[in-house]
Amino acid sequence: MTSTERAIAAAEAHSAHNYHPLPVVVASAEGAWVTDVEGRRYLDMLAGYSALNFGHRNRRLLDAAKAQLERVTLTSRAFHHDRFADFCAELAELCGMEMVLPMNTGAEAVETAVKTARKWGYRVKGVPDGRAKIVVAENNFHGRTTTIISFSTDPEARADYGPYTPGFEIVPYGDLAAMEAAVDEHTVAVLLEPIQGEAGVLVPPPGYLAGVRALTRERNVLFIADEIQSGLGRTGATFACEHEGVVPDVYVLGKALGGGVVPVSAVVSSHEVLGVFRPGEHGSTFGGNPLACAVALEVVAMLRTGEYQQRAAELGEHLHRELGVLVGTGAVDAVRGRGLWAGVDINPAHGTGRAISEKLMERGVLVKDTHGSTIRIAPPLVISKEDLDWGLDQLRSVLGAG
Repeated sequence: MTSTERAIAAAEAHSAHNYHPLPVVVASAEGAWVTDVEGRRYLDMLAGYSALNFGHRNRRLLDAAKAQLERVTLTSRAFHHDRFADFCAELAELCGMEMVLPMNTGAEAVETAVKTARKWGYRVKGVPDGRAKIVVAENNFHGRTTTIISFSTDPEARADYGPYTPGFEIVPYGDLAAMEAAVDEHTVAVLLEPIQGEAGVLVPPPGYLAGVRALTRERNVLFIADEIQSGLGRTGATFACEHEGVVPDVYVLGKALGGGVVPVSAVVSSHEVLGVFRPGEHGSTFGGNPLACAVALEVVAMLRTGEYQQRAAELGEHLHRELGVLVGTGAVDAVRGRGLWAGVDINPAHGTGRAISEKLMERGVLVKDTHGSTIRIAPPLVISKEDLDWGLDQLRSVLGAG
């Protein structure tokens, strides 16, 4: 057996089969490249589902983490620590908001946003106890907790986990009329991904997010934007909502906030919204820990320069132009996305998304499939144009369009 085969066999013997990874075993990484246990290099065109926006082992983030590791890594929220206030203030300012509630994973942040909206609905809006409703979109992906999968429309994510949590209404994504019909006097929030990532990088129709923003303001409903994948530079702006000039009531952040170093997530909003919490009503032992704050503070500082947003915008324009050519060849049925983020629907005559991902892996490029025929492309924002073009050349070759 090869080193790869041994490592995969050992993992399959002792781990639950909740993922179906590509058969590559990564041993080290730098920037946009990873190296496997056999010493073979691969161009990472997935970037940890946008957790690695700043690349693998980004020196600024590693230095921030190492410096904090030498001081203190965890106090729990039983005590204050000297990085917490700066983290909350700097992240709130980046978002144009006032308050931050830190957690660890994206799913925890979404759960926190759900709890926030319900508590706000009862204490501020005056919804009768137990009647709060949150409107969500079909094909959403907000995480995998029991509550979150209760409003999923993906059978794989939802099956066999009932009974499901009530209090959610699902409407078609991008359908403003359906949204308008669903929002009633008991609605406390609309929870949306500005771009649906897991669904295949689905971009809503122009004006949709602005329409949702106007509707929620008119009816005294919170607009919660799940920017866990789409935020922090991925789309060519700090937040995907910015492309429609929209500022939600609540941002839900994660993935890239931890720089691919540690899990960091947060709910960011106003005093009116996050001020509904009192001590003891919600918490997390690791949420807002010193190490997480140190890394996230550096992430915020890097985003303040605008450099990464600009790279995503410029390279993203090039990426979508090159992918658009493939649609004309018939090898690709459709391309969607924004910035350095694309969902590519492969013509079934060329194989499934999984098959194309495996062929690209053999050529030294890592992507991941979703929903049968779609592959997702989301390289680190630090990728060079030359490396991006090389990766696209491999895709063209695999599809016979080069």
